[in-house]
Amino acid sequence: MMSIDNNHLVIMAGGIGSRFWPMSTPDCPKQFIDVLGCGRTLIQLTMDRFKDICLSENIWVVTSEKYADEVRMQLPGITEDHILCEPCRRNTAPCIAYVSWKIKTRNPYANMIVTPSDHIVMNIKEFQRIIRSSLEFTANSGSILTLGITPNRPDIGYGYIEADLNLLSDSESVIYRVNSFKEKPDLRTAEEYLKKDNYYWNSGIFIWNVQTIVKAFRIYQPAISKVFENLSSYFYTEKEQVQINEQFPTCDNISVDYAIMEKAEDIYVFPANFGWSDLGTWGSLHFNSQRDIHNNVLIGQNIIMYESCNCVVHAIQEKKVVIQGLNGYIVAEKDNTLLICRLSEEQHIKEFSEK
Repeated sequence: MMSIDNNHLVIMAGGIGSRFWPMSTPDCPKQFIDVLGCGRTLIQLTMDRFKDICLSENIWVVTSEKYADEVRMQLPGITEDHILCEPCRRNTAPCIAYVSWKIKTRNPYANMIVTPSDHIVMNIKEFQRIIRSSLEFTANSGSILTLGITPNRPDIGYGYIEADLNLLSDSESVIYRVNSFKEKPDLRTAEEYLKKDNYYWNSGIFIWNVQTIVKAFRIYQPAISKVFENLSSYFYTEKEQVQINEQFPTCDNISVDYAIMEKAEDIYVFPANFGWSDLGTWGSLHFNSQRDIHNNVLIGQNIIMYESCNCVVHAIQEKKVVIQGLNGYIVAEKDNTLLICRLSEEQHIKEFSEK
């Protein structure tokens, strides 16, 4: 039987959430914000989902050094040396390599769950069932496992996983070998994927044994592997951060998908359906939130709508907001910034924030 002592949760929290501007800013990105208006931030909700799956002393957060204090404040139960501070952004592969080598030095039998900090999950019970089954699978195999979300629309904002439904794993759960990973498609391609029964959204949630992922880095990313092999003697010492600040920037800027997932052979997907969204855009927030009878999503206590529909309004500060006559708009305010933008044109928000 799998021991909970070996379960380690890794939360990746270094993103800047530019597509959720002005709610999300480089100084306080979306993972640290109560996006849903429920009283908990996205990173707090992420940790909440793993209650009874991972011990608090086995939870890790990898983030930018500028967000470390925010992590300490929002997740007060995290052990200090489990908050890993990246000196610069290098995408997810170096991030995952760092925490994997550090975990391995103390627990070579660890089972790891790696998750972004800014996703939402509606069906927590089903999510926890899937995670427990995934941990049982990876504890007893040398396989890499990712969660694939059963698509319900031809979404062009997600990468896709093509599964081989003829190659079922030996697990008691329905887990299939991965044929290939697909880039974010155009609409026609996404519609073709939806017609088939072996394509899933790539959730970006991974489960593996620490030995499995370290071995994969050594085979497919030897340069990154060498960096953290050389750093291992500094882990859990006062010299760790200094050495990380020097060596981490030498790593390639590459995602774990490109670095490992698209190269390794023993990759499996666990099809799942637990009300998931990566909450990457205002549109995804509108789609995944409770809507009123006019299809408006209202997040905030002082919002009044007249003759308006299909809007998402985020105003959780003290201002009273009154809106009349809008159809299909984003209205978001934070501090001294107010955004009013057509929901259909939200791809321009990143450039608005940069200007």
